[in-house]
Amino acid sequence: MSNDHIIIRNIALKDNKSIESIIRMCFHEFKIPLEGTAYTDDETPRMFQSYQNHNEVYYVIESNGEVMGGGGIKPLKGFEDTICEIQKMYFSPIIRGKGYGKQLFERCLHAAKAMGYQTCYIESAPQLKAAIHIYESFGFKHLDKALGNTGHYSCGVWMIKEL
Repeated sequence: MSNDHIIIRNIALKDNKSIESIIRMCFHEFKIPLEGTAYTDDETPRMFQSYQNHNEVYYVIESNGEVMGGGGIKPLKGFEDTICEIQKMYFSPIIRGKGYGKQLFERCLHAAKAMGYQTCYIESAPQLKAAIHIYESFGFKHLDKALGNTGHYSCGVWMIKEL
C-alpha cells in the first residue's frame, strides 16, 4: 500500500454506499451486536445527508479513488450545545494499522474544537480494542455509563475528553 494515494476529505453523496458497506462489514467481522448500535441507525445508509448541519462533519479516507473508512462528529443528543460525539468511525481491514485512522481521529478532534465544542464523547464496543487504545492515547477517560441519548444500548464502552 505504500504507493497508494490516501486523502481524508469530507463525505460526498457518492460515498454513501461505500461507507455503509464498510460500517456494516465491521459489525460482522468483530461480532458486534447489530441491534442498539450504528448498524441499525437510520442515518447509516445516508451518511452524506446525515452530516450537513453547521455543527457536524463526516470525513472519509479515500485510497486511489476508493472509500476505505470514515468517521465524524455530531452534537451529542441531550448535550447539543457543549458536547460532541465522535461517530461511525470504521475502517476497511486494508488500511488498518497504518496510522490513517489516527489521522482521521485528529481531524475530528480539531474540527470539534473549531466548532466550539468543549467536550468530546465516544461510544464503542469492547471488541474494538485497537480503537479504544487510540482513544485512550488521546487522553479519553472511561465512563461508568452512557451519556446522552444515542440509542446505542449495545455499546459497552463510553469515553470522554475535555477539548
